[in-house]
Amino acid sequence: MELAQEKIDLISNIIKSDRKYPNNEDLYDDFFNETCQRSMSIINAIDNEATLTAYLKRIATTSIINVLKDSGRLQRTRAGYMSTKEVIFDNQEKEIDYSSININYSSIKLPKTPEEIVIQKDILKFVSQTIVKIDSEDPEKQYLNIYKLRYDKGMTQKEISEELEISQSEISKRLYKLMDKVKEILK
Repeated sequence: MELAQEKIDLISNIIKSDRKYPNNEDLYDDFFNETCQRSMSIINAIDNEATLTAYLKRIATTSIINVLKDSGRLQRTRAGYMSTKEVIFDNQEKEIDYSSININYSSIKLPKTPEEIVIQKDILKFVSQTIVKIDSEDPEKQYLNIYKLRYDKGMTQKEISEELEISQSEISKRLYKLMDKVKEILK
């Protein structure tokens, strides 16, 4: 079975756009042959171009990984695949020019300041004391128990209703009422 030129071009473009292709251009023929062998059965079976492209991308990625593993350029680690190429540093070069390197720190989340942590702890302590007080004023509503089940144990309203044998709508109403009371006290 031969591939139409449009399918050959599609496979070629997919291989060249794969993130593992750069620095491994010398293995293009191997990538191409492996991808064609793996995709032969589905190419004529799929009519939708978008679906075919999605399948071919997955097949090409798998093929590239296999060829790189077979050629000794890639090895499997716990974190995924890692290049086996060694980075060689020239010890002759004593001074490195860092002036052209730009580092963007915008994606790094810095820890909160000590003041923010203390304020957050104080707010949480106040809220928990408030919930205990609200619960003591109206113990049959089980506000504290519902709050603990929902926010400490992470149970859903349905799970809480089954645990306490109260309707789910009643659990929802009580949680809403509790939050209203806490907001009112915080004002």
